[in-house]
Amino acid sequence: MKLHSTLAAVESLVREAGQIVQHYHDLPDDITWKGANDPVTAADKAVNDFLVSRLHEHFPTDGILAEESRDSEQRLNKARIWCIDPLDGTKEFIARNGEFSIMVGLAIDGVAILGVVYQPIMDIMYSGLRHEGAWMSTQQGRRSLHVSSENEPSQLRLVVSRSHRNPIVDTIKAAIGIQQERISGSVGLKCGLIARNDADLYLHPAPGTKEWDTCAPEAILFGAGGKMSDCWGRPLRYNQVDVHRHRGLVASNGLCHTRIITLLMPVLDSAGIDSETGWQT
Repeated sequence: MKLHSTLAAVESLVREAGQIVQHYHDLPDDITWKGANDPVTAADKAVNDFLVSRLHEHFPTDGILAEESRDSEQRLNKARIWCIDPLDGTKEFIARNGEFSIMVGLAIDGVAILGVVYQPIMDIMYSGLRHEGAWMSTQQGRRSLHVSSENEPSQLRLVVSRSHRNPIVDTIKAAIGIQQERISGSVGLKCGLIARNDADLYLHPAPGTKEWDTCAPEAILFGAGGKMSDCWGRPLRYNQVDVHRHRGLVASNGLCHTRIITLLMPVLDSAGIDSETGWQT
């Protein structure tokens, strides 16, 4: 029951953060760049500061890993760590297409346990507890989420990135025999589609994601009956020294996850991607 009350508190904080996003959504963009293809807006920074401050107030003994905050090795001594992505899908926010989200996840002893993903423009919130279920809240109410029962790899509905699609995804699609595809921004929203049975599989074989990109979506997906791993089927670990997902990620409805990994590995091997080091940033 304690995790349920924690989840309710985080849902409330994330909704407040959504109002900040709405405010900046109606203003001209104030953009800086962390890299050649990595924009940061004033909305990213404002939401980041708000969530870091409020989570520290609510859970003062927990560690925090936030995308727009300076990292500290002090978090490595914590059993509980909050992973914050204040605006997952910044390019989608700049494009004003609505396909961006606020994501807050809690990892305990290196495992994603609790997650909230909020799409503020659509007012859709996904939330979940790894071992206790997942839910979607909209203006029409709140309902439980359950992944699909499709267990034939070629029949899976693939969801792919709008702004970060890697060319190797098409090779993987051909190897699996997938015909159905849809496009979405934000890792959290793509995993939300799988959790709500509107998609079955998401592949991100490149190293672009980090712990704050996967923590909340993973907790929600597992709560809905799905699965997330790296591209070789190994569990994702949190509160690591290096927060990059060098070995990519695979998110699915879980039923044929192992078969997907089996089909995926030869493609990665042919591309010269090592199972231990993965892609290098």
